[in-house]
Amino acid sequence: MIYADFNGSAPICPEVKDYLIKRLEEGPFANPNAIHYLGAKTLMGMEKARKICGEILGADKTQVIFNSGATEGISTIFHSFLHPAQVKGRTKIIISGIEHSAIHNTANSYIERGFSVHILKTHPNGIVDIEELESLIAHEAQNIAMVAVMAANNETGIIQPFEEISTLCKKNNIKYFCDTTQYFGKIEFNFSESSLDYAVLSGHKIGALPGTGIMLAKDPNSIIPLIIGGGQENNLRGGTQNYIGNETLAVALTAFSEKKEKLETINSKRVEFENKIKELHPEVVIIGQNSARLAGTTYIAYPGIHGQAVQIELESQNIFVTTSSACSDNAPVTSRVLKSLGVSDEVGRAVVRITLSCCSPLENYDKILDALDRSYNRLKKIQGY
Repeated sequence: MIYADFNGSAPICPEVKDYLIKRLEEGPFANPNAIHYLGAKTLMGMEKARKICGEILGADKTQVIFNSGATEGISTIFHSFLHPAQVKGRTKIIISGIEHSAIHNTANSYIERGFSVHILKTHPNGIVDIEELESLIAHEAQNIAMVAVMAANNETGIIQPFEEISTLCKKNNIKYFCDTTQYFGKIEFNFSESSLDYAVLSGHKIGALPGTGIMLAKDPNSIIPLIIGGGQENNLRGGTQNYIGNETLAVALTAFSEKKEKLETINSKRVEFENKIKELHPEVVIIGQNSARLAGTTYIAYPGIHGQAVQIELESQNIFVTTSSACSDNAPVTSRVLKSLGVSDEVGRAVVRITLSCCSPLENYDKILDALDRSYNRLKKIQGY
């Protein structure tokens, strides 16, 4: 079996599995906010995890806020940015057309609260139009409440110039939020060296337990809690913490930090794989082929051959891929992200997303290449190509 949907969700990594077995056998189990011995010991374990996460991500431990995942972090950051006390009359939200639905839908939910949403254009190469953003800022800086442009796209894997955008926003005193959900665990990142004010992470993207996550805040005092509760996480996120899940975040990030040197190798193998499939099938389209992308992400289409048909063919060979993101995988239409790139329906409905990680065996690409070649040939015959 070959699992090739790491952008959707990474399997729980071996290091986390081993940790959980030992952790569940040995304990402790208690409310980390309790003042008795077991509570203090549980809290100590979680705070150790917080420190480890901060060190690997280049953040101070006080900047690490545990939560349920990136979606919650996104909602909290929007809530903090767009709180009446913060925006002071600014009503325009700027997002890109390639944002994850968590950003897209959250931004649109503020329209009924008096905000407007402007969607930045995206070039055919998958890169957000910086010149349009510069023009908007030049003419409307005083009315812009926030800008949200992601670090790397979940469908295409294309990396955005987020540091350039951050510098532009800071010069004009505009709040900028960069969705880093796909970036962490696929590229080395240092929060303190970046110019970002906030970043988000989902545990299930890096091999930790699902339902866990981190919000990084350069200035934690700027966070207005979305979940009040009993004041946990230094009054920034209420609710008894998922302490075991939070510990697995540290384990998974440590595993990544020990394997990150393999990223260059997996990237080279991906490029080799893409070149070979194009040699076998010159008609195929690699979305973002000439743009910087995440090491293990290939978004491929054979125009006219439906992506779901290819997905089924590959699954029959025990290879698991998706046609786009999990949020739109059931919809047999061109995704919103691809439409923003100007991709035609003939290509957009044909896409298959193949995503591996730095810990994936390199030979998986060779096996996927053979299976994809067989699938295309079979489907071409069925459709009379």
